[in-house]
Amino acid sequence: MPEFDWLMRAFPNFVRYVVTSFALTLLFTWVYTLITPWREFALIRAGNTAAAIALIGAVLGFCLPLANTIAHSASLLDVVLWASVAVAVQAVVHAGMRVTLPHLPEAIEGNSIAAGVTAGGFALSFGLVNAACLTA
Repeated sequence: MPEFDWLMRAFPNFVRYVVTSFALTLLFTWVYTLITPWREFALIRAGNTAAAIALIGAVLGFCLPLANTIAHSASLLDVVLWASVAVAVQAVVHAGMRVTLPHLPEAIEGNSIAAGVTAGGFALSFGLVNAACLTA
């Protein structure tokens, strides 16, 4: 059965890309939570919706370019290099929001849904633009 043979040959490569993408996403999440002044996971455990929205927007903003890179990459090294660009873009977006919205940390910690949607929305929007730029 040729389809099964192809699947068996392709499966190890699939596993390499999945494991790498999970590791990169975990690494991004760790880095992102280090650069934000609020403690996302503690706030989320306490029921803070704003922190959850901001975090998932940032993770999606990272995963969009990551997925696009995986779909068009020449190698795993290519994926890792472009993932580092996606991390940098998300860091710049976060820094820009902190300058533009100086009370963002207090608003997130205070569970302001508007602040969470704004932070998550900007991260997601720039992630989408970043993903599109990777195909140019």
